[in-house]
Amino acid sequence: MSEPWERAIVLVDMNAFFASIEQLDHPELRGRPVGITNGQTGTCIITSSYEARAHGVRTGMRLKEARQLCPDILQIPARPERYARVSTDIMTALESVTPDLEVFSVDEAFLDVTRCQRLLGPPEVIARRVKDTVHEASGLPCSVGMSGDKTTAKWAAKQHKPDGLTVIPPWEAAARLAPVPVTELCGIAGGIGGYLEQRGVYTCGDMAQLPVSELARRFGNLGRRIWLMAQGRDPTPVETRIAPPKSLGHGKVMPPGTRERAVILTYLEHMAFKVGTRLRRHDLLALRFFIGLRADYGWIGGTYRTAVATDDSRQLNALCRRMLNEHWSGEGVSQVQITALEPRPAAGQLELFDAGQAPGAADSVRVRAAHGVMDAINRRYGEFTLAPARLLSRSDMPNVIAPAWKPGGHRQTV
Repeated sequence: MSEPWERAIVLVDMNAFFASIEQLDHPELRGRPVGITNGQTGTCIITSSYEARAHGVRTGMRLKEARQLCPDILQIPARPERYARVSTDIMTALESVTPDLEVFSVDEAFLDVTRCQRLLGPPEVIARRVKDTVHEASGLPCSVGMSGDKTTAKWAAKQHKPDGLTVIPPWEAAARLAPVPVTELCGIAGGIGGYLEQRGVYTCGDMAQLPVSELARRFGNLGRRIWLMAQGRDPTPVETRIAPPKSLGHGKVMPPGTRERAVILTYLEHMAFKVGTRLRRHDLLALRFFIGLRADYGWIGGTYRTAVATDDSRQLNALCRRMLNEHWSGEGVSQVQITALEPRPAAGQLELFDAGQAPGAADSVRVRAAHGVMDAINRRYGEFTLAPARLLSRSDMPNVIAPAWKPGGHRQTV
């Protein structure tokens, strides 16, 4: 057996995840171009099958444009709850390979298998085992990249899609990355890429000519990490702990140019209901909330405070009406957003005046009891089995999976 690597990191990347699930569940879709949209009335491609991608269809493209490129594309409404269940099955199965697992997104995960090499075999064997584990848990293909650091492993996973397997030994990482544009690495987007380009850094190989101190002065620790990333030495560990939330929110896209106050209020109440429910589910309270509407020129709204920290959707709805009265002048809007800022555990430090002694405390107790009953019913029978009457006319657009989705904790939400 060869010597174990000093560090061995695997990246699992599901291939066209949502589209692949639809083709798995519906055999008649296999081999055909599929575009997933947010509901039957959705107009934007969330993801597409490889058959559609071959015609140039891409995520974020409007359905109308996609049909011009691929007239035979089949529009399929997203089923986020199904995708979340499959992702949870995959992540749970991967824990049988190693407990050192970081769920990076709904369709990606890092595994630190450094400590598993004596037990499971050489890195190539472990990488193959990871692929087999994913297929057994889901019936789906995936692409796997393996190297000595997270950045190189993630880049490796992109090299042979779909259903690929790429292993880059740590001692080969710098040479393999050298001709790669720095903007192909995860975390280096246009802003940082432009900064590097001004200093003659176009490819990862160019990075060694730039003093690490220059990046550190501009970006701090992130700059040092970028410098190491480009040379296949990303020091970032696989993070198994889910950090406490800095914010917790929900938003929804509206028909472009919506100007009807009643419609906007319905969307806002819909999001207030979801934020309040999610705060209660995770025993969190918040004192400050961002409430906004997106117009053509940017966001309307701002940050609002409640008298005491709360998880009550009714109080959020009152703040929404206040925001609408103060900031909205009848212009067309296309999106709503409500975000609880700096939520904290409900069992934490009490306010200056204990809720049990404050005016209206008895009513507060009754409200919390009612919330408990409503939440229990909705968990059992469906999200809006009990809900305010206004939400009977809410948008028929289904829920979506948040980019930071996790199979457990406060990010387990759609």
